[in-house]
Formats: sequence, structure tokens, C-alpha cells
Amino acid sequence: MLLADRVAVITGGAKGIGRAIALKFAGEGCTVAIADINIKAAKQTLAEVTQRGGKGVALPCDVTSRQQVRDTVDKVIAKFGKIDILVNNAGGMPSAPPPLEDITEEDWDKFQTLNLKSVFLFSQAVVPHMKKRKYGKIINLSSVGAVNPPAHAIHYNTAKAGVLGFTLDLAHAVAPFNICVNALLPGPIQTDFFDPLIGPMSDKEKDAFFKELGEKDIPLQRVGTPEDVAGTALFLASELAAYVTGEALKVSGGSPLRPFQTTIQKTLKKN
Repeated sequence: MLLADRVAVITGGAKGIGRAIALKFAGEGCTVAIADINIKAAKQTLAEVTQRGGKGVALPCDVTSRQQVRDTVDKVIAKFGKIDILVNNAGGMPSAPPPLEDITEEDWDKFQTLNLKSVFLFSQAVVPHMKKRKYGKIINLSSVGAVNPPAHAIHYNTAKAGVLGFTLDLAHAVAPFNICVNALLPGPIQTDFFDPLIGPMSDKEKDAFFKELGEKDIPLQRVGTPEDVAGTALFLASELAAYVTGEALKVSGGSPLRPFQTTIQKTLKKN
């Protein structure tokens, strides 16, 4: 197993990408600590982990609260004795993005705190433990929007770009301690993330939306799944990536490369 005897903290591990990472890691022998503000959903994910033979713990945590982050890390250390892997997955876009001139200072701060400060808080709490053991893997979830915004969501995209800067700096600082720090940049992934953007839709309408999005915007002709991201996270968390640090890896089906059926490609086919 790729993660036998490892202990991982996964923020936002109750649903979507975080849930898929928790299940994937547990399936490879990792003990998972699922830290999420939605403790009910976190316990449901933990139940799936245990049903599949894995082990772990579900912990309520507001990743924007320094005290709650510290308490969560302390509980994991007390229960399991170590933290080998930290996945800073929590984040999101709680509301549809307005144009720059309509963003309030309060909303700007809220997006930076959820998507960037949370990465700082958890990393700051975990890194000292990793340094003591001279081992660690930190995986930060950024977004393709950080480098190639698909839409005007400047508060979110700016925060996710900040995650890249944070990743590079920390990777350099902790490399002498055998701690690898990398970032994943998911493209469009079919999760609840899109709900504030597309509004209320039936499941059939959502399937149609994601099908069209994949065919028109993604070179691989489909949107991604949480499991697509989880597989890449597993690589970075394992010893397969023992010599990989300071990297930003897109998990985006080829985006931001041009989709297959662009106007110019259609024209060239006719000639």
C-alpha cells in the first residue's frame, strides 16, 4: 500500500474533492483525520472509510479560526502521535462572483480568509511537528483559475494565486527537513462548488450543464471528477513523489489548452 502507516489531515474532507481524497488515502493504508465545519457530513465520510476497512477520525473545524485549527492539530497528534500528510483542501466560492466594483471589503476578506489564510493557519500548526520528525507531505489545493481565470471571480482567483506563492515559499523553506510541499490546480470538477454559480438546477439539468462544459471547454472532452483529483493527490502524498517539491500540477483535462472543437479547428477541417 502506498500510504501504509501514514496519518493525514484533510481539511474540507467531508464532501467533494476532500471526501474523495480521504477515501483514496484510506484505501492505501492511511489513517485519515477529516477536518470539516460540517461535522455531520464528515462523520458520514468517516463511516465510508471504516466500512471499507480504513480508520480515522472526524473533527469539527472552522479552518478560518486559528484556535479551532490548533485544537484540531493537537487532537490528531494526541490520538495518532504524528501527522505525515496535510491536505489543505478547504475553500470555495460561497456566492456567485460579482464584478470588481461591486465586491465589498467584507466579501473580499472572507474569500481570502477561507481560501488562503486557512492554508497558512493549518500549515503553521502542522509544520513544527513535521520538522521534528524530518518528514512531511503538504498538498495545497489551488485552482486553474489562479493562472488562467475561466471567469471574472477576482476575489477567489486572487486567493488561489496566493496559494501558489505560499506553496513555493514554504517548499523552499522546509526542504532541508525532508518536507515536500506541492499544489494541485483542479480545472472544472463536478461537485457542489458550482451550485452558487449555476443556480438551482435539477440533477438532469446539472448533468447536461457539465456535459456541455466538458465538450466545449476541455480538451479531454469531459469535466473532472473528485476521484481524478484524489488520484493525483495520492501520487504527491506517496513516496512515488519523494523527489517532487515546489510544483504546481494541473488536474484539468488539458485546460487551459484550447478545447478540441474550437472555431479555427472546425474551419481547418473544412479546408
